[in-house]
Amino acid sequence: MTTTPWFWVAFNLFVLAMLLLDLLVFNRKAHVVRMREALGWSAFWIALSLAFNYFVYHEFGREAGMNFLTGYLLEKALSVDNLFVFLLIFTYFKVPGEYQHKILFWGVLGALVLRATFIVIGAALISKFSWTLYVLGAFLVYTGFKMATTSGDPDIDPENNPVVRFLSRHLPITNRYEGSKFFVRKEKLLFATPLFVVLVMVETTDVVFAADSIPAILAVTQDKFIVYTSNVFALLGLRALYFALAGLMQLFHYLHYGLSLILVFIGGKLLLHDFFHLPTEWALGVVAAVLTLSVVVSLILPKKNDDDAVTEPAASSSDEPKV
Repeated sequence: MTTTPWFWVAFNLFVLAMLLLDLLVFNRKAHVVRMREALGWSAFWIALSLAFNYFVYHEFGREAGMNFLTGYLLEKALSVDNLFVFLLIFTYFKVPGEYQHKILFWGVLGALVLRATFIVIGAALISKFSWTLYVLGAFLVYTGFKMATTSGDPDIDPENNPVVRFLSRHLPITNRYEGSKFFVRKEKLLFATPLFVVLVMVETTDVVFAADSIPAILAVTQDKFIVYTSNVFALLGLRALYFALAGLMQLFHYLHYGLSLILVFIGGKLLLHDFFHLPTEWALGVVAAVLTLSVVVSLILPKKNDDDAVTEPAASSSDEPKV
């Protein structure tokens, strides 16, 4: 697929405009994002992603359109793990609900930059060293098996996170939230707020998720434009998806196994690419079928004590955060 620099410029300007519209217009004032608003924004981002998918299909052909849709579904599914981690971090640090959207906004912005860097590096390695594909394939198979054999609960320990501990030791931090500010000045000294610590925590954990998701989509296609744009659309809808599903995420307990199966499947497809070519339509069908089946089974066979496990995002908190 051949794209001119203007495609990249136009797409990034569009993304920047949407982010500014989100931050400066629709969410200019800090507020708790309710379910109805979150569902509306989720529907908007999904519709926008599918519209762009149609544009890719129309401009670059059927294969490019199928690759984008497969990559988008894959990244969207893998982002569910991010949602679990966001919930744990916000709960641990007792982040008031009205400030969570701002954290997710800047977190997603940082994730876009990080993943763009990963994509450029990954695509460059693949183009220069063809054996890198086998490394990526083996890594995905290993990650899939590892995911299937773990409990499914994200391994996040904010108290012992090295970045958080470094900030706590070397940066003056206030003992309570100062509205939606990341930094405040007190007695001529600049203090970081717990909200900044939460943002750093969110950004650093995304490194782990990017290490899984970027190899997965590079196994579908090595076209940088498709990989980048599908990642961007999956990430742009991540904030709304969090607020829409925060109270329901624990219900999808079999999705964890579905994701592990998909990673093994994509990794195996990459390892066998020199011997067996699987059409993109089949790969898309497998990804969609496994995701649908894992969600349906989760709903039909609910986990015991799910009522205790479901956690709503905190609307507000007067307790001091743990920093």
